[in-house]
Amino acid sequence: MAYKTILVHVDDSAQAVARIDIAARLAIEHNAHLIGTALTNLPPRLLALSGLDPSLPPMQAPLDELRRLADRALDVFEQRASALGVLSVERRRLEEEIGLGMSLQARYCDLLVIGRHDAAHPVPGVRADFPEYVLLNAAKAVLVVPAAAQASPPASPLGQRIVVGWNGSAPASRAIASAIALMQRARQVDIVVVDARAHGDLHGPTPGADLALYLARHAIRVNVREVDSHADPGRALLAAAGEAGADLIVMGAYGRSRFREVLLGGATRTLLRTSTLPLWMAH
Repeated sequence: MAYKTILVHVDDSAQAVARIDIAARLAIEHNAHLIGTALTNLPPRLLALSGLDPSLPPMQAPLDELRRLADRALDVFEQRASALGVLSVERRRLEEEIGLGMSLQARYCDLLVIGRHDAAHPVPGVRADFPEYVLLNAAKAVLVVPAAAQASPPASPLGQRIVVGWNGSAPASRAIASAIALMQRARQVDIVVVDARAHGDLHGPTPGADLALYLARHAIRVNVREVDSHADPGRALLAAAGEAGADLIVMGAYGRSRFREVLLGGATRTLLRTSTLPLWMAH
């Protein structure tokens, strides 16, 4: 698939510039329209109810200040994207809860770029499970940029050396399909099959062979590796990515949402919490 509309979440956090840089480079590389969205984190229905229902307490949130902060973040986004050379740039300010707002907008784009904030330095207004919530509700590929990502763009574009986590599942298949255009431009793609023998019914007699053939028809040459997780598939995948010198991991996100609690599989949680590499994921 082609990436013609890329959406990036922007805010006034220190990590926002790294997200903008990555999204901008992808937009340039794929000739895409780049949308930066900042949210006030106040749902419009809450604002309406506060003003119309006398039984509810008056809205105490400093709405003007929240809008000002969002506009300031969008100014940085617009200036940065234009300076890097993005030809088609759009800014959006929304009054909506951040997780819900980004998830809904993602349905009208090819890729959503978000950040994972440092747990030791939470960003006010950003829910602690923001990446997990978006992954389970966006219905599109999500690129999660780690908190440690550098603001200045690297010499090479993202996705030069890609590690693909493959376990035969539907989420992994969707993530891989969404990343085909990126893998076609990569210099190296490694398929890492974790604990293949424990899930032989999903892989066939030669784990990874069917996936390698499928990608070969898209002009993607791959290396296939099998690794044992020793009961920790997330760390096994991270170790394989380190050995391959990868700059990106492609994998499925496994889990389900019950009311507003997000329950994710162990490998997904491990990667989201500890990976220093960007994660290209789909649910």
